[in-house]
Amino acid sequence: MTAIAFEHVRKEYPDGTVAVADLSLEVREHELLALVGPSGCGKSTTLRMANRLVEPTSGRILLGGEDVTHVDAVALRRRIGYVIQNVGLFPHRTVEQNVATVPRLLGWDRNRTRTRVGELLELMGLEPGRYAKRYPHELSGGERQRVGVARGLATDPPVLLMDEPFGAVDPVGRRRLQAEFRRIHSEIGTTVMLVTHDVDEAVQLADRVAVFSRGGHLEQLDDPVRVLTAPASDAVADLVGRDAATRLLGLGTVERTDLREIALGEDLPTDRATVRVGGSLSEAFSAVAESRSGAVPVLDGDRTVGVLDGAGVLRALRRIVDDGVPERSAAL
Repeated sequence: MTAIAFEHVRKEYPDGTVAVADLSLEVREHELLALVGPSGCGKSTTLRMANRLVEPTSGRILLGGEDVTHVDAVALRRRIGYVIQNVGLFPHRTVEQNVATVPRLLGWDRNRTRTRVGELLELMGLEPGRYAKRYPHELSGGERQRVGVARGLATDPPVLLMDEPFGAVDPVGRRRLQAEFRRIHSEIGTTVMLVTHDVDEAVQLADRVAVFSRGGHLEQLDDPVRVLTAPASDAVADLVGRDAATRLLGLGTVERTDLREIALGEDLPTDRATVRVGGSLSEAFSAVAESRSGAVPVLDGDRTVGVLDGAGVLRALRRIVDDGVPERSAAL
């Protein structure tokens, strides 16, 4: 089912600048759709038109089948979660008070609000007893970003809009946040529109990727594997670059079909590194590349079930290209 629909949407500013010329796009329920493209291509404008922080010039934007321009803008924004790059936490309010902002505006009672805040902090990996009474300046950048996501999810909105949400976090913290957010999204199933300039981030997180060019032109709307392996235009190919194989590794997991059987009497690689069935293919590739023998043992539970080598990594890449990756929202 469709959660958000853009129907021939246009945004033209008074000076004649056309940010989005004629956009038609559907966002499916429970999916994470990433909008990527060069600076000035209209992706953030598109996101902000969904909650009317930017008013469309023409066309229709439907949220759950309802035209957003026919709804009070303030009430609309309270129904849609919104997370931005620099978080925008209120510095004079505690973590608990920040997360509770929208529930209080909606008139939730104190017990319901407190319970919801505790649930969300636990979900974000922020132990309530430790973090609820802290102020934003007492948190790391990654912790502040988690609080921002919790605030965006406070009223269990049907849609969460995220504009470069991890852009201000250091690279290591960013990777951790991405992995954590994928876990959270798989658990809660909120429909997410995510704007990012980082193709790697889009590939790692999204169920589908929408690639924009200037004027809000939709060059390609597809799953990450197709965007990487079958760019629909020169603009998409330029954006993806030449390292698509490396990005594909980030989409896959180690499967038993990728492994070489252990021959009778074979000495296993003596490197300390091991990988696991179901583990990240990207991390497995790094382990193979760094091993002296060019192969690493693979565990399933406590049992060694095979060996992964370079040929196995290639088999995994071909499997991803041929079969794609399982739709991350399919179980919801």
